[in-house]
Amino acid sequence: MNTATATLPVEKPAKSRGYWGNVGARVVRDPVFWVAASVVLALLAMALFGPWIAPADPQASSMLSRLKPIGTDGYPLGSDELGRDMLSRLIVGARLSLFMGITPVILAFCIGSAIGILAGYAGGFTNTAIMRTIDVFYAFPSVLLAIALSGALGAGIGNALLSLTIVFIPPIARVAESVTTQVRNRDYVEAARASGANAFTIVRVHVLGNVLGPIFVYATSLIAVSMILASGLSFLGLGVKPPEPEWGLMLNTLRTAIYVQPWVAALPGAMIFITSIAFNLLSDSLRAAMDNK
Repeated sequence: MNTATATLPVEKPAKSRGYWGNVGARVVRDPVFWVAASVVLALLAMALFGPWIAPADPQASSMLSRLKPIGTDGYPLGSDELGRDMLSRLIVGARLSLFMGITPVILAFCIGSAIGILAGYAGGFTNTAIMRTIDVFYAFPSVLLAIALSGALGAGIGNALLSLTIVFIPPIARVAESVTTQVRNRDYVEAARASGANAFTIVRVHVLGNVLGPIFVYATSLIAVSMILASGLSFLGLGVKPPEPEWGLMLNTLRTAIYVQPWVAALPGAMIFITSIAFNLLSDSLRAAMDNK
């Protein structure tokens, strides 16, 4: 035997990272993801530490300092109609605004996923009964449905959260039913069923891991919509009540000042816009990473 040939190193096959490893690698290489994630993390930091990093008391008013322009000494972003510091109110207002935008989506994700997975796996009459009931909610635009539910339940944070949760359950349930229907006919599910595994075990072991990813990505795209709807409810007086700082409510109270200090009045809307864009870009990056075959 040739000694040179015998001493050649044997190359080990490259270790496969698996599906989620590949998704993570694609996400890490996406610059849009990092920009959007940085903005979202900054907003979350504002929501968590807002009361400690705000330069002034967001509730302290002064009629002598009302509607100061941007760049005024002591008021970097101006003041509102009651002389309160806009920078402090925008920072502290991130907590309620993000809470009103994210919480309904989380609740709808849990409830809608359970409903959709049940309908998708059971099929037959159960699927028809559940999905036809879900279709009833599609007869109403989400904005009108949220306003109608909040108007019927009454103003307040709790009722606004309940209304938005009900609005987002149908679309999440439909996505969950669609992906579950595709997964339940896969070979590994049929093999598990043939081996005698019960329905709960099949769903827990074989279905959830394959359907929660797409459902989660879709749910993240609804956070931007939820924030806009929550701000709209507060703007109409059906969500957060004064004097709590919340971006939609701030738009409502500043609408009369748009002709006096338009840039100051537009600041809460700019925060809503930036937050919505950041969550949309984050969702698009995750979807692109997961859809790559």
